[in-house]
This record gives sequence, C-alpha cells and structure tokens, in this order.
Amino acid sequence: MSFVKSQQEGAVLTLTLDRPEALNALNQQVLDDLSAALDGVDLATVRCIIFTGAGEKAFAAGADIAAMADMGPEAAAAFSRHGNEVFRRIETFPCPTIAAVNGYALGGGCELSMSCDIRLCSENALFGQPEVTLGITPGFGGTQRLMRLIGVGRAKELIFSARTVKAPEALAIGLVNAVYPAEELLPAARKLAARIVQNAPIAVRACKAAMNEGMDLDMDEALDAEVREFSGCFMTEDQKRGMQAFLNKQKNIEFYNK
Repeated sequence: MSFVKSQQEGAVLTLTLDRPEALNALNQQVLDDLSAALDGVDLATVRCIIFTGAGEKAFAAGADIAAMADMGPEAAAAFSRHGNEVFRRIETFPCPTIAAVNGYALGGGCELSMSCDIRLCSENALFGQPEVTLGITPGFGGTQRLMRLIGVGRAKELIFSARTVKAPEALAIGLVNAVYPAEELLPAARKLAARIVQNAPIAVRACKAAMNEGMDLDMDEALDAEVREFSGCFMTEDQKRGMQAFLNKQKNIEFYNK
C-alpha cells in the first residue's frame, strides 16, 4: 500500500502523506512513494502540487526513529542521500509546490516543507529540527535550507537548541507565508494553487527555474539566468497569446502550456 495518496483536481495535484498512525513519519517506503508520485506527474496537465499530511495532528513528525536506531554510518549515509535526493527533486521540480502544514513538521517533516516553494500552515503547526536531542544532525537538508530561509543566526539557534517554533513565530521569522485555522488550511492552499495555475505555466516554471538557479549565483550570473528564461518564453504560444490578449483587452484567457 502506498503511503502517499494522489488526487488531481483540474491542474492542481495534492499529494498526501498517508501514515497517520505514525504521524506521517518518513521511512524508506514513504520516501520511495514520494519519488514514485513525482514520477507519475504529467506536466501537461499538472501546474501546481500541494503537499500535506493525513490526519489532524501532523504534516510529518520527522524521519522514522525506529527505522534509524540500529543504522550504522553507511546505512545512515544512504538514508540521508535518499531523502536529500527526493527533497531536492521537489525543490527543483518544474511546477510550483505548496506545503500545507497541518500540525507537526519536525525533523524530516520540517525539511520536507522547506523543500517546497511556498509554506502555508495551520494554527496548530509546530516546526523544528530536534535531531541533536537524538545525537544526530538534520539529514534531509535542514542545516542548509533553514539558514537560507530565516538567516544563519536564527537557524543555528533553532538547530543547536532543538527549540520548536509555533505557527505565529514561524510566520514572524519567514519560515511560512501564512497561518490559517486548521479547517481553512487546505482551502487556502487550493485557492492559492488555483491562482497560480491560471497563469501561463511555462512562464511560471521559467520563473521558478531562474529563482532557484539565481540563489546560488552572484548577481551578474543570476541576471544572465533571468535573461535566458525571459527570452525563452518568446518561443512559446503562451507568450503570443498572453500579449495579444493584453493588447486586445481580453480577460480570463486560457493558456496552452506550449
């Protein structure tokens, strides 16, 4: 049985971690199922992906400690690499991704949320990287993404102290984009996704590619990446359709994704 449920409505795909009895903890099978779910995405029809967790308590409460407890260094390295490969794939996936964080997002769960482009959370969400209390470091990108999102000083404080962050503080420090009552979280994520998917999908993907690439470049090289993505849009039918519609004062146009 897959631990990741897939549901597509229009151009929005929702992937739900479905292991609620373990608070959606991430083990090898969950990572494999996430990877398989991404393999199945048809970019001709999917323009935005929402990630969330089953149940009312957790987005993902972390990596599965029971599965890690008896690992040696080689097995731990393989597990870390696998998680990083899956999360990096989410981070660089062509279409935008939204994490709808419905409860605990600790350890690997926090790292999964940070691999998404946008994070929305419920009022009962709790974020943190508590790995040092287990005698280990974050292993799925937490030491790298957290400091890029909230700054080096704050990230070091949270990781070194293993302090957890409730939703209001997560919003204040820039870890999430918005906070909603639990019952409004998924509707809000779907509303944002609906707004994203009405725009030219090739252009949206080009924006994501330019921003992701530019994060690791100096400004001149980053601007070259933007020029490349910008100019590439002028080979698409969407650009011609979008600009002609603007000039003709047309609204609610449909983009072709080509």
